[in-house]
Amino acid sequence: MSRAVRAEVRPKFRDETLDRLIRRFNKKVKKERIIERVLENRYYEKPSDKRRKERRRRRKVIEKLHRQRNTYKEP
Repeated sequence: MSRAVRAEVRPKFRDETLDRLIRRFNKKVKKERIIERVLENRYYEKPSDKRRKERRRRRKVIEKLHRQRNTYKEP
């Protein structure tokens, strides 16, 4: 059973519109990665698969950084 998650947003001032409240709520949910965690824990993932996935993600980030450094040209 998963634990409860509370993401609460209250109006900052009396006349704050509902659209603005919803926008702040969405930002808060994204910042706290609530949806991502729910989707990640939806199915069981073997520890070896988690490590493999993390290694691939790191490798991808490093390759991207290398590409950015190599394409930079001095004026």
